[in-house]
Amino acid sequence: MRRQLALYGERILGRAVKWIFGLLRRANPDRSADFCGAVARRIGPWTPTHRIGQANLRAAFPDKDAIWIEATLRDAWDNLGRVVGEYVHMARIWDFDPAHPNNGRILTDDAAMFEQLRDDGKPALCFASHLANWELPAIAAAAHGLPSAVVYRMPNNKAVAREITRIRAPLMGRLIRTRAQAALEMAAALDRGEHLGMLVDQHFSRGVDVVFFGRRCKANPSIARLARRFDCPVVGVRVVRLPDRRFRIMAEGPFELPRDAAGQIDIQAATQAITDTIERWVRENPGQYLWFHRRWR
Repeated sequence: MRRQLALYGERILGRAVKWIFGLLRRANPDRSADFCGAVARRIGPWTPTHRIGQANLRAAFPDKDAIWIEATLRDAWDNLGRVVGEYVHMARIWDFDPAHPNNGRILTDDAAMFEQLRDDGKPALCFASHLANWELPAIAAAAHGLPSAVVYRMPNNKAVAREITRIRAPLMGRLIRTRAQAALEMAAALDRGEHLGMLVDQHFSRGVDVVFFGRRCKANPSIARLARRFDCPVVGVRVVRLPDRRFRIMAEGPFELPRDAAGQIDIQAATQAITDTIERWVRENPGQYLWFHRRWR
């Protein structure tokens, strides 16, 4: 009986998401993002997830008062809602024109780095975090002509997963699900000379110990491990949401990751260096970060 109810609930959720996505597609990207941002700002603070955000921000910024924390969380809810509203419009949002780099929604001063990665004949590793619209770095790589692969977590609901995959597949290159054989698929992508991207800023139970905002947590060491094996460039890519519904894509690197006495990349130290970079990004724009995940456990 319980399993039947669960399956029934999954079907309802899948249909609801499909209906919501269809409704959002009828609006233009700006209205869709504005609407979802407004809904998230109003509903988010009443959910149990809000308390996770409060605890995370108090831990990360112990010197900040309750007013600052609530204002930052309000911005974070707005950002999360906008990501949802923008999701169905990804193909329309990405309008970067190298000939006119400051005229569209997407701005960057780092097109030369993407071109260098594309033309150097090497695979590369790209790390990102849940800042602003975190789906855009994967689109940036494919749009600049980089043969690319993206590691992603498949939603548990099959109907939701199909909708999300349908949106991602034409825009983001090869999609690699987080599952048992994902490590083999990631290595195979690099063997083919592809540029592998992944989000690495959430709790990873099988990860290595790092310090994030002064507190110990587990981080995904996949970037460091693959960099050690393939000795390929490692870059960081982030998105900053601008006030006028535009985005700035910012790339850093290639990074010189720490090495051990044998000259090989030090897995723990390299993962810490990546975590330090993400912390710096978050400190610059805390209201654009996804604080609603239990990062410290």
